[in-house]
Amino acid sequence: MRSSPIEAGVAEAALSPATAEPTGEAPGEAPEALDIRQRGAVKRLLPQSMFGRSLLLIVMPLVLLQLIATWIFYDRHWEAVSYRFSSDVAGDVAMVIDAMELTGSAAAREQLFDRVMNLSELSFALRRDARLPASEPGDGGTLETQLRRALLKRVDRPFTIDAGGGSQNVVIDIQLGRDLIVVNVPLSRLYTPTTYIFILWMIGSSLVLIGVATMFLRNQVRSLRRLAAAAESFGKGRPVAFSKVEGALEVRQAGAAFIRMRDRIQRQIRQRTDMLAGVSHDLRTPLTRMKLALALMAGDGAVAELKSDVDDMERLVNLYLDFARGEGTERPVETDIVPLIDDLAAAARREGTALALDQPGELVLPVRPDALRRCLANLLANARRYGGHVWVASLAVADGVEIVIDDDGPGIPPAERDRVFQPFIRLDASRNPSTGGVGLGLTIARDVARSHGGDVRLETSPYGGLRARVHLPR
Repeated sequence: MRSSPIEAGVAEAALSPATAEPTGEAPGEAPEALDIRQRGAVKRLLPQSMFGRSLLLIVMPLVLLQLIATWIFYDRHWEAVSYRFSSDVAGDVAMVIDAMELTGSAAAREQLFDRVMNLSELSFALRRDARLPASEPGDGGTLETQLRRALLKRVDRPFTIDAGGGSQNVVIDIQLGRDLIVVNVPLSRLYTPTTYIFILWMIGSSLVLIGVATMFLRNQVRSLRRLAAAAESFGKGRPVAFSKVEGALEVRQAGAAFIRMRDRIQRQIRQRTDMLAGVSHDLRTPLTRMKLALALMAGDGAVAELKSDVDDMERLVNLYLDFARGEGTERPVETDIVPLIDDLAAAARREGTALALDQPGELVLPVRPDALRRCLANLLANARRYGGHVWVASLAVADGVEIVIDDDGPGIPPAERDRVFQPFIRLDASRNPSTGGVGLGLTIARDVARSHGGDVRLETSPYGGLRARVHLPR
């Protein structure tokens, strides 16, 4: 019964991670996840990736160039060439008609037709006492238009043109008095295959250019993707084996800058860890001497108070060092976090905490086990301190794992939920250790979560208290 609000809260956060409102964090803290979605309808219609946009920049001018070249070809070259072919055919027809007037017999006319057929591929036939077929002039395309224009200029007689609707010949009927001359013109006399060669050349060259551009752009984009993946892994505290810079000059500069940044950050982390190791030794050595001296003294009330003060000092020193140590030198490893949470829950129950646990069988992530244990232990301690009952649940979500810790305590006002993550901030101004810590528990928890690329958010628990939600990405 108690697990249903937890599962509902985890599922709700998994479905709408991008709708979280700004947290108003203090300067220097890591921001919420950036929303990289495009703004505006036009931008959303364009390709979203750099590869798609770069390819579009190449393809669009190429398409425009092909359209302009095609328009010029059809408007100038094709029209001029087709009219020249049509004019030659009209000239041959006019010549044959003139020659027919010089022939005196049917045999001479047939001999003329055969001669013309052999020389010009035009087939002539004479129909006695025939009239032109009834037809309406229409738009038969460029070829028929140019032929009609040439016949009107060369043959001053009534005629009709039948393009044949896909036939290999064009039939021209010409009225000569009471007779009709039928001319069969092969299409090879009226057009040239240069048109198709030109179109195939444009399409073929365009495909070759697009293929070459695609291969080139893939190499450039691959370098950017490797750099983005390396930056993402480094931000999550995982080992980054990014050492080879490649691609365009700007991409190589960005890769080299990333490598230098990574080396500087790692060097600073090592220096801080080494310094804190020395600080830890210098602070703990006198504390150990004080504890030894107090142990040898008589056990009166003053000694007991001093022992308690030394224990508090040691606890505070350890807490400060945990906060300053941050991620330290621990390396991320593939870890099943379910047993880790089980151990923390069992320890809390041994100390008398009423705790309900809801977990799946396995949740494996690349994490720093000790750091994550410290993060969850601080959140559990906070819930135990202020609540009478604690609920813990973990669930796999689309981009990682959500761990939810609820309590039934007084909670934290929404206006104060971001401020409590700042170091040494406590809502209890008295800073009494009996009512809370020193204001570093939540800070350490969020620092650990963010070193894994995740975060910790505080919400209102369905049980009336406070909910701490830990998100860990894959």
